[in-house]
Amino acid sequence: MKLNQATEIAERIKNELAPFCDRIDIAGSIRRRNPEVGDIEIVCIPKTVQQINLFGQEGSKTYPLLFCAIVNRWPAIKGKPTGKYTQRRLPEGINLDLFMADRENWGLIYAIRTGSATFSHHVLASAWCRAGYHSDGGHLFKGLNKIPIRQERDLFDLIGLEWKEPWERNL
Repeated sequence: MKLNQATEIAERIKNELAPFCDRIDIAGSIRRRNPEVGDIEIVCIPKTVQQINLFGQEGSKTYPLLFCAIVNRWPAIKGKPTGKYTQRRLPEGINLDLFMADRENWGLIYAIRTGSATFSHHVLASAWCRAGYHSDGGHLFKGLNKIPIRQERDLFDLIGLEWKEPWERNL
């Protein structure tokens, strides 16, 4: 699909989901400004609702029903809207890859999902390994310590990489 058409679709989806998210943005090849787009990637932090158990105690957090209802309008290929990732088939014939992050890993997930896949693997992941970090479950760790990566630039600074604009990451 051409970049302008994919961007229009991605912006519409972003605007539909935004009221139910603390943060949401377009990533992937659209953010890198590729002339041809294979899928739409969006990273979001859905707002959560605190569940109360039978004893009146706060329990797990869940995503709002309206967030899930919007995502469930599109046929599922993989995952559920209550997990870390879901892939959906949009009526326009392009797939939506929706990644759910949290406040502590937004920068990491956004950087990885902006890509390119080669940049994420051979530049970002290689650099964090050289710097003594490892990733697990969508978070970065040094030993057993979870390292918050709240902004994309925080990741570049932490692992000693010079900032690259998204369109400079097409490897």
